[in-house]
Parts: sequence; structure tokens; C-alpha cells
Amino acid sequence: MSTLTAPDPQTTRSITVPQGKRGTSDDRPRKKPGPAIIVLYAALIVGGLLMVVPFLWMVLTSLKSLDEVNSFSWLPKALHWQNYVEAFDAAPFLTYFRNSFIVVIGQTIPLLLIATAAGYALAQLPVKGKGTILSYFILLLGVPFQVIIVPLFIVVRSIPLAGGNDLLGQGGTGWINTWAALIVPFISAPLYVFLARQFFVSLPADLADAARMDGLSEVGIFFRIMAPLAKPAFVTIALFNVESAWNGFIWPLVATSSEDLRPLQFGLATFAQSSSGQPQWPFLMAISTLAVLPMIALFVFGQRYFIAGLASTGIKG
Repeated sequence: MSTLTAPDPQTTRSITVPQGKRGTSDDRPRKKPGPAIIVLYAALIVGGLLMVVPFLWMVLTSLKSLDEVNSFSWLPKALHWQNYVEAFDAAPFLTYFRNSFIVVIGQTIPLLLIATAAGYALAQLPVKGKGTILSYFILLLGVPFQVIIVPLFIVVRSIPLAGGNDLLGQGGTGWINTWAALIVPFISAPLYVFLARQFFVSLPADLADAARMDGLSEVGIFFRIMAPLAKPAFVTIALFNVESAWNGFIWPLVATSSEDLRPLQFGLATFAQSSSGQPQWPFLMAISTLAVLPMIALFVFGQRYFIAGLASTGIKG
């Protein structure tokens, strides 16, 4: 039988490791940044400043008097906060803001459902001819919106049984000067279908196959499995569409004639001309500042998902 003997404390020596020689990663000598890294950071800083300066100039100009904008100066002599109040009194901007929010929400919610569902079908379902369909969507990406304004106007005006039209879409105005004209034509777009398809291609098909073996329907697979994983794609598509709908001007100008339907961008034209023939820059910049704040806030809150969505929607086969 073996006997365990305690070590003699007189013969046992304690080894002390110096504090600076423990071999941790924090004690490793840090590599100095090379010239290429320095140049890259300098270029990024300069680029960031170039993007921030116009916004800063817009805010400062909105706080100047009408006389100050005629001469160059960065800072206003006095902060004229009343410019915002007077700008709102010059036109029904509360109505314009309300209309823009209605258009943005009315377009974005159905677009997220339709575009992502179509992208999922092109990416994960065995659809016949989906390569041809995808090529058609890619071809449509090169068609500018100005080319289809007239055909789109004719289609919207010829909606059957709307605006006094008969079954053949004749005799009335259709959807012209209605909310449907501002919302329905934009509840889907080739760009968003393509972005959704590229994201769903990156997801493993084994997830959908396993759900099918368990008896889950395609609708259930999309809503319960794929949609939660596609949150970055949803946010990316939403941000793109919100920005486009919020800044829309040409189509509302063509499709509407009532102040109760026209969005915010029409209000900005109020200050483009004055009785003296010069733009009223302080008032114009005041409304522009308020108009851009929702877009900045939306991007800040969705930035993480937006970057992840763009990184996941590269060109894949």
C-alpha cells in the first residue's frame, strides 16, 4: 500500500512570476500603424467631415436672418428660432408631414411582405423559369422611373370602376388624385425583390427542407423560420423604400392636384421663390432640417441591421 506524504514546507519553494512577464496578450508590443493605415484613416476623416458640413451649414443657415444669408458667414449673429415658427405658418406643413407619413407607411408595410415573399420564392422554391424571372428583374433595374411615368399615369387613370370609370376603365379619372395612386403602384419593386432574393440565397436550404419534412406549409416556413432570420433584409428594404417615399416629388406632382394629398416635398417649393425673386433660405433650411431628421433617426436606429443586410446581399448564384 502506498502512502501519501505532504510536502515539506521547508523544501518547497514558491516561484513568483514577475508582473510584466506573465505572457498575457495585453503585454504584447503593439504594432505601430503603417503609412497606409494612417492615410486610410485620414481619408475617412476628411470624407466624414465633407458629409457632415452640408448638414451643419443647413442648420446654421436656418437660424440666420434674411439679411445674413446674403453675405458669407458660418455662425449667425443671433439665433433666430422664430424662423421655424414662421416657416410653418407659411404653408400647411402639418398636412404635408401627415401626408408623407401616410405614403411612407402605406407603401412600406405591404412592400415588405410582397418583395420578401417574392424573393424567398425565387431563392428557395423550385419555381420553373425562376432564372428567367430573375434576369427580367435585373433588367428592370436599369429602367429609370422617368421612362415609365406616362404609362403608369395611363394605367392609374384607367382603373376600372374607380373615379367614375366603367368596366373598360373609360369615362372617369380612375385613381388620379387619390391615396391609391400614391401607394399602390409602389408596393413592390424589382430592386427590393432582388435584394430579398440575394439574402434568402445565403440562408441554408436545409432549414426549409427540415420544416417541409415536418409537414409545415410554405407559408409557415416563410413566416416562422425564414422571416425571423431575414431581419437585416427587412430593415434594409424598409430603409431604402422609406427614403424613396419620403423624398418623392415627381409622381405626386403628376398624380395629385389637391393640397390634402401632396407630401412634404411640395412644401419646400413654397420658399423657392419670394416677392423679390430670391429663395427664402432661412425658412427653406428650417423646413429642410425638420424634414431630414426622421431619416437620420431611422438610419441611426437601423444602422446595425442595415449594414448586415447590405453585407449579406452580395451577388450570389
